[in-house]
Amino acid sequence: MPHTSEGVAEVPPKVRALLDAVMAISSDLDLHSVLDRIIVSACELTDARYGALGVLGRDGGLADFITHGISEEQRRQIGSLPTGHGILGRVIDHPEPLRLVRLQDHPQSYGFPSHHPPMSTFLGVPVRIRGTVFGNLYLTEKADGAPFTADDVWMLDALSAAAGSVIEKARVYAQSELRRHWLEASAQITELLQPPVLPADALAQIAAHARRVSGADLVAVVHGTGVSEVNVGAMEQAAGDDTMHPVAVQRMISSFASYVGDAARTGEVVMPPRAKQTVLLVPLRSQLADHGALFVLYDGHRELEPEEVELLAAFADQASLALDRAQAVSDRAALAVLTDRDRIARDLHDLVIQRLFATGLQLQATTRFATTPELRDRIDRSVTDLDLTIRDIRSTIFELHHQHSGDSLHDDVSSLVAEYTPTLGFAPVIRTFGLADPAVTGEIRQQLSAVLREALSNVARHAHARGTVVELTTGPVEIVMRVTDDG
Repeated sequence: MPHTSEGVAEVPPKVRALLDAVMAISSDLDLHSVLDRIIVSACELTDARYGALGVLGRDGGLADFITHGISEEQRRQIGSLPTGHGILGRVIDHPEPLRLVRLQDHPQSYGFPSHHPPMSTFLGVPVRIRGTVFGNLYLTEKADGAPFTADDVWMLDALSAAAGSVIEKARVYAQSELRRHWLEASAQITELLQPPVLPADALAQIAAHARRVSGADLVAVVHGTGVSEVNVGAMEQAAGDDTMHPVAVQRMISSFASYVGDAARTGEVVMPPRAKQTVLLVPLRSQLADHGALFVLYDGHRELEPEEVELLAAFADQASLALDRAQAVSDRAALAVLTDRDRIARDLHDLVIQRLFATGLQLQATTRFATTPELRDRIDRSVTDLDLTIRDIRSTIFELHHQHSGDSLHDDVSSLVAEYTPTLGFAPVIRTFGLADPAVTGEIRQQLSAVLREALSNVARHAHARGTVVELTTGPVEIVMRVTDDG
């Protein structure tokens, strides 16, 4: 080895270049930047015009393919990235350095797409991390058309050894950053979903945070409503020109209805087979809120690491806990309202109605002491008004006791009355008598609704009324509905 005038050994240029390359690839912790630096350094060390780093997937093929020396226009013209066949597959199947003077002479040199730049000389070297092949470095077209030398193989082999250590550190850093981002998202969801919160707002926040951290093209909170139907509670898409219309999103997600049901039923992450897209269905394992799932879609094939799926599932569990807490607070508030309504209804029944009834009896008893017919008529009218007031109070008691579920005869009547209120110009009065919540079949309910709709329509078109009363009397074997107006 040559020495300087001071007696210190002089580092050969190639070794210095190798050390500089190792320092260059070690100066960053971002995985994609590290991979780019490795390819650039490899090309500079060997005077190669083109370089690529193929990252192996779990299936043994190429999950990623990062290039150097090829322009964006060339990449667009070439089309899809290689998957690991031909000469690239030779280095994958036999992870050892491969040096070729003329690439076309090798029996496995095939599969080059149109618009691919011409390449002759070739050098391929595996990149290992703790003995396991992470990927392969591919170099072609050494300067001046010269073949790659044994020194090139030695330097590239040394660079790949250093690259393996740098890649491992970058991957560890990327995983720690990913965990940090998911933990922050979980904490933010817990904070944002503090009660009181509207269900729609809660689902929108969950979808937005899941899409932002996962980097997915679309995230939706979905709930299966049948074998082939899915209800989309909220969705968040990546900004771009290819943003899908909500109707198209609904149609696309509905094609995964059976998988949504599988995720909700098993409580496990489901990954449906999809050729051109990657889809995950992550269950929201809530106990109080409606069971559903996160629909996560990546455009194009993306090979997710197991830890990515686990972190997404952990976020979904945290969101489920926040939804359950919000639902519990909402249920407690609803229970307090119902308790208060029950107290008011009881007071109306036990105090107000009893007093009105007693007053009516007293008025009826005083009728025989009336000296003139006019006085008797006034007393009778007062008794009648008290009777109507008692009926109205009983209707109010019914309203207080029964929270509308949208699936009863009384709900049908209330909905129709509310529908015709703008047309009539006033709100018809609903009075109910008899059984509080009769069991009525769907066919009878439809017939009664049709009759009531026709009656209210006639009042609106012909009666010129200022008030309408809808009386609903239910008994064990019959239902009587009477509509009266003052027109």
